[in-house]
Amino acid sequence: MKTIAFTNQKGGVGKTTSTINVGAGLARDGFEVLLVDLDPQANLTYSLRLSSNRLENSIYNVLKGEVEADDAIISHNGFDIMPSSIDLSGAEMEFANEPAREMMLKNKLSTLSKDYDYILIDCPPNLGLLTLNAFTAVKEIFIVLQSEYLALHGLSKLMDVIQIVKERLNPEIEISGIICTLFDGRKNLNNEVVDHIKDYFGDKVFDTIIRDNVALAEAPSHHKTIFEYAPESHGAKDYKALAQEIRNGQLQHA
Repeated sequence: MKTIAFTNQKGGVGKTTSTINVGAGLARDGFEVLLVDLDPQANLTYSLRLSSNRLENSIYNVLKGEVEADDAIISHNGFDIMPSSIDLSGAEMEFANEPAREMMLKNKLSTLSKDYDYILIDCPPNLGLLTLNAFTAVKEIFIVLQSEYLALHGLSKLMDVIQIVKERLNPEIEISGIICTLFDGRKNLNNEVVDHIKDYFGDKVFDTIIRDNVALAEAPSHHKTIFEYAPESHGAKDYKALAQEIRNGQLQHA
């Protein structure tokens, strides 16, 4: 089983879009996939027409110990989802005094009865307790970077946090992939930014670059993955290629 956290402390970079569509792409290839929405904003949950206000159980109830992890899973068009809830917004304070609070998610996911090929976690756009839980629960981290100016700004803090988690909580964790998103090849700046990202991260950068595509922005409002909403779009082609690259381990260093 591969456990992967999709992260960036900045919002609006395509992190949730990537989690959903990489998961959907892997599911289309026949893999058993679980998406975990660990963001209190619940954008992944809402994007797939799952209203967190109407859900009986969510990741919040799981972390609270009110229900088992299996009880919060919803099947959706070929893959499973553990939805989020706005109740998670108070997690920093609510779980502050919990023993081994950074290990809560890892411990809960270890009780899942289903053998998944991939568990993909959509992290909040910050480096707080929930993100630490994600980093402790996974073996791989995918950093999602927008192909725009300041893409690398602030990344040193993220790298520091990952290193601390590796040293103190999860020695198996590795940054195994960098996903470049919102790319417009007609813009010199976008090409320069991608070059800078490749200079910084080397062979961790996926060959597949996610092009800026209106269908990707529209799909969540229709509560669909890109493959359901616009299967012939650039977005669908890019995420299909990215899912295949992940599936085949076609990172240059592999």
